[in-house]
Amino acid sequence: MTLRIGILGCGRIGRMHAELIALRVPGLALSRVYDVRAESAEETAAALDCQVAASPEALIGADDVDAIAICSSTDTHVDLLVAGAAAGKPIFCEKPLSLDLAEVDRSLAAIQAAGVLLQVGFNRRYDPSHRLVRERVEAGDIGELHLVRITSRDPAPPPITYIEVSGGIFCDMTIHDFDMARFVTGSEIEEVYATGAVRVDPTIGAAGDLDTAVVVLRHADGVITTIDNSRQAVYGYDQRVEAFGSGGMVGSENPLVTSTVLRTADGGQLSALPYFFRERYDDSYLAEWEAFVTMVAGGGPSEVDGSDGRAALVAGLAAWRSVRERCPVTIQPRSMETMPSSTLTG
Repeated sequence: MTLRIGILGCGRIGRMHAELIALRVPGLALSRVYDVRAESAEETAAALDCQVAASPEALIGADDVDAIAICSSTDTHVDLLVAGAAAGKPIFCEKPLSLDLAEVDRSLAAIQAAGVLLQVGFNRRYDPSHRLVRERVEAGDIGELHLVRITSRDPAPPPITYIEVSGGIFCDMTIHDFDMARFVTGSEIEEVYATGAVRVDPTIGAAGDLDTAVVVLRHADGVITTIDNSRQAVYGYDQRVEAFGSGGMVGSENPLVTSTVLRTADGGQLSALPYFFRERYDDSYLAEWEAFVTMVAGGGPSEVDGSDGRAALVAGLAAWRSVRERCPVTIQPRSMETMPSSTLTG
């Protein structure tokens, strides 16, 4: 059986998902697309041979749409999640679910009440190398886990117009690393200490954001995770995860564009790193859609559900609070629902 997908949002990430669904994932077909910019939807539909929906409601309610993918701007996610739940259709939603925890909880309540399946777009869980780190830790191959170290550095900052609405570095970038920390350790985050600076571009600071950050997490089982982030690594997209334990360590290194090695009397040279997320994580995006097909076919459960999306956002909000208050922040269950998104930065 082919699962027919409707895509809401045809920007950079939505167009990427549309291409994967239409061309590369067995068991999926691209049925309809919608974007607030009609030309974006029309370009996507023309390139991938699908229909353009007149509105989000028309797409969600269409008989030829079996499941929906929410790839629109973050501020639209909750209403679309609620509408998808009301339609009784499985949902894929890009991160973050929202920048407001009360709104996240509203959407998750609707999803739970409707009994629909939700998968959140934390694709790095599906990266083969990162996933093997988790599997080795889980199997006990490095003994008792003590430390996890995550490096996540982009090759260039996003546009300031994006930064101004993104929720800042901890909610749009480090949020992947918070999820990876929970994934690798298998333990919830109980304490967050974050510090940061503006070392790349002063306009990022003027927008209320940071471009350089370090976060220390303490997990419920006592494991400590450190995360370092930069908005600009001039040598490429730097993505590494390392787990250290009583019996050794396991880590995922950066892949290279090619495996060519040059050695001369002057020294050696390796190939460059992949430049950005599509090149680095293409396999993981394919794998997460394959997991979505499996989830829907089997009736669940989701490997990355709404609780995972919520937990990563809680950590992001705690990181911003830690920066502002210059102290560690303890995360307690359901402790941060009322923190408004306007307090995320600055």
